[in-house]
Amino acid sequence: MPNPTPPPSPQLFFETINSFHRTGALKAAVELGLFTSIGASPSTATEIAVRCQCPERGIRILADYLAILGFLTKDGLRYALTPDSAVFLDQNSPAYFGNSVKFLLAPGLTEAFNDLASTIRSGRIHTSEHGTTAPDHPAWVEFARAMGPMMIPTARGAAELVPLDPARDTRILDISASHGAYGITFAQRNPRAHLVALDWEAVLAVTTENAKAAGIANRFSKIVGDAFTVDLGNNYDIVLVPNFLHHFSATECTGFLRRIHAALRPGGQVVIIEFVPNEDRITPPASATFSMVMLGTTPEGDAYTFAEYHQMLTTAGFHDAQLHPLPPTAQCAVIATA
Repeated sequence: MPNPTPPPSPQLFFETINSFHRTGALKAAVELGLFTSIGASPSTATEIAVRCQCPERGIRILADYLAILGFLTKDGLRYALTPDSAVFLDQNSPAYFGNSVKFLLAPGLTEAFNDLASTIRSGRIHTSEHGTTAPDHPAWVEFARAMGPMMIPTARGAAELVPLDPARDTRILDISASHGAYGITFAQRNPRAHLVALDWEAVLAVTTENAKAAGIANRFSKIVGDAFTVDLGNNYDIVLVPNFLHHFSATECTGFLRRIHAALRPGGQVVIIEFVPNEDRITPPASATFSMVMLGTTPEGDAYTFAEYHQMLTTAGFHDAQLHPLPPTAQCAVIATA
């Protein structure tokens, strides 16, 4: 006999409407250093409470909740980190992501979703005119300081796709460079490459620090200003456009890509890093849901499909556009030739 259809359930409604509990619990665990306090040593709630300098009750309830969510395991009375938590949430790990909480939960981002219905009704962001696309938006300094480690796997995957000619000097332009992870990774793989980073002045202070730390300060320069209007220079071999185009309308993106085309040497390549949903716009979830972020925080941004990027690039004068997934991340590289 076939399995009967399960009856209607309100469970998804309750899980979704109460999802702020998950956010609050994870934020608390990061701020308390709970994951770091466990580290490689499975521990009881009493032991964790001592290390975190908190009463045991709250630690026990929080640790149980994190085990339910899948951030911890529990064996008897002892909690341990999952492999993912050990890599990304223990401060002793070089891939620690905990600092990203400061950006991801910044008021300028979370407040955008407090009255999303107003944004949808009016067709404009209810919190401000330009959202996160406003010139010199302070959120991008926090982004640059907090999000760099999260971008390293994607940057490495993209750099492997586009090797530069090792027999000559080459030039790379990193648009909206931020932490600089993408441009720095390309420059490290190509010892004769000079990196030019473009962003707002306050953000470029972080980029410059990271370039020095990466040992490429003698092959690094910067352009300060609005990527849509500032002089980009020319004769670049590669222009990197990581996580930038999703902030703008398809028309604005196409016009911007024309500027990129003019800045590249013949045969140069643009490397776009983005969340790229399938044509159905609901898969894969990690990419498809990103359009909701853009609805709440930008006037006209979106998560564009590869067909849409292909059209933008073709209209802007590029050819041979190709889509390259960048596992294990949820992002893709869209690469085209001038």
